[in-house]
Amino acid sequence: MTSSRTHLSPLPGLRRAATAVAALTALATVGLTGLTGPIPAHANTPGQAGTPSAPAVVFTEDFENGQAGPPTLLTDYTGAGPLAETYTAAPAWLTGCNGLLVSQQAPATPPPGSGCGGYWSATKQMAAALGTWSGADPATNHAVTAYTQGDPGAGLTQLQTVQPIPLHTTGRFLTFSVDAAAQNCFTNHPLLSFFLLDGSTALPTSTSPIDVCQSPGAVIGGTSVGTYASNGSVLFSGSTAGIRLVNDQASGNGNDGAIDNIRLLDATPQLDLSASPAQLPVGAPAALTFTVTNTTELAAKNGWSFTAHLPTGLAPTAASPATTCGAGHATTGPDGSTLQVGGNLAAGQSSCTVTVQVSSTASGSYQLCAAAITDQVGVDPPGCASVTFTAPVFDARANGARLTSPLLGVGPVDPSAHECTTAPGSDTHTVVSAALGTLGGLGAVTTDAAGTIDQDGTRTATAHARTAGINLLAGVISADAVTTSAQARSVLIGSGPGPVSVQGSTVLTHLRVLGATVAADPLPNTTIDLPLVGSLVINQQTPVAGGRGITVTALSLTLLTGTHLTVGQSTAALLTTADSCPVG
Repeated sequence: MTSSRTHLSPLPGLRRAATAVAALTALATVGLTGLTGPIPAHANTPGQAGTPSAPAVVFTEDFENGQAGPPTLLTDYTGAGPLAETYTAAPAWLTGCNGLLVSQQAPATPPPGSGCGGYWSATKQMAAALGTWSGADPATNHAVTAYTQGDPGAGLTQLQTVQPIPLHTTGRFLTFSVDAAAQNCFTNHPLLSFFLLDGSTALPTSTSPIDVCQSPGAVIGGTSVGTYASNGSVLFSGSTAGIRLVNDQASGNGNDGAIDNIRLLDATPQLDLSASPAQLPVGAPAALTFTVTNTTELAAKNGWSFTAHLPTGLAPTAASPATTCGAGHATTGPDGSTLQVGGNLAAGQSSCTVTVQVSSTASGSYQLCAAAITDQVGVDPPGCASVTFTAPVFDARANGARLTSPLLGVGPVDPSAHECTTAPGSDTHTVVSAALGTLGGLGAVTTDAAGTIDQDGTRTATAHARTAGINLLAGVISADAVTTSAQARSVLIGSGPGPVSVQGSTVLTHLRVLGATVAADPLPNTTIDLPLVGSLVINQQTPVAGGRGITVTALSLTLLTGTHLTVGQSTAALLTTADSCPVG
């Protein structure tokens, strides 16, 4: 009822201006005749991280079922099937012009005993204004009105469901929205608070009441109206729910309002996964980010959690997780391959993130999808995210000899190779002798090539070649044995594989050239001229792939005829994926 009392100070509440109504417009047009079905909040789908989507409507009531006759008291109304919901309220909200379902087309005089007196037309104005606001016919739209003729008292139930509302599943965030109207905002305002009922337990969905007078979406014919969502939610564990609307305004001096289009919303946030960068070297840290995106009503969502199972080979680093979520955390499980993640979304927060640094010492692509997320509470499952770790490529090769000639080619003799792969492995060969045509012959040849990965991620490529019984050019060159060794090694550092260090060596056993004995450990690339024959390079060392590897050749013989012979050659390199393989 009207009054000349001073206007109350604004209370902190849920501000829903007219421009914010678009986010809930779809809710006002879905299933307006009752239960829409226990459906999940699948509107918020993966792949839109940070962009809220509308919550799903679990239940809605527009108070239109069977309302073709005279005004109905709330407790006499039955909603549409299949639920056929009925309602109750505290006695104070069912008398004194309260608790009536009214429309603009209602009779000109109030129902007998309603207590509305001269305020009957005002209740009809509020129902019409709510119809205009929601896009319904303002003449036929029904709303539950209250034009308090007397002090109802604070904290009393203005509306409560009787039949439990079935839910699709447990562990979901539920909240509410409502279309509400108020008049006589110069005095005491209706203060509406929604509660979720888990059996007989009332769970609050907001931290402050809805005050239409304080934040109207519009003022239509002197009536303040708007669509309002709770600023909080309930992480609900029950299989059925109820709704309770409480008016915290005790005074009947003012406190004049109406409600319509009550909606129970599944506002469960959406989980998304991403990894950055998408490709990086083994051992380098990748940022695995879990984004939890709110729904458009932006109610607080506190206590969501889930477990992420990392693929084999992918593990968290020692770096602490980073988060923009309230109480956000990511704890590594006992096996080192799981992450327990949880936190809160604050009211008004569109999304938040928990970021964990992960890495791998093994090359390959690692993917996380919805199946890797278990024990999820209060989040919808994500899409997929992947990260690829690239490793240095092993190039390890060795052979006893190789002959190229304008007329004849031989070799490579007794080759061993572990090349063009990021996987560890080895290859070993032995032959007892090898003929080189008119150039001479070789005795036993043993070669090996390998790639290894230590537990700390260190990668090493090695190659060895030992050639015995060497007799070339009828004794011009001879040796009991020549042995070469090549190694390329890279240690993991914080940003991935470190620089490649290389080593190469040649060991000679009784090498004689033109009758002269050559030292057992000659300097690299020692050259001896062979008059009228050609030249011989001993312990030839050649860089591979810009210094990421080395080729060591014990004897490199070039004849004036164009023939070229190498004896005891080893190559070891750690290549990048941009290098051609094998090199040399």
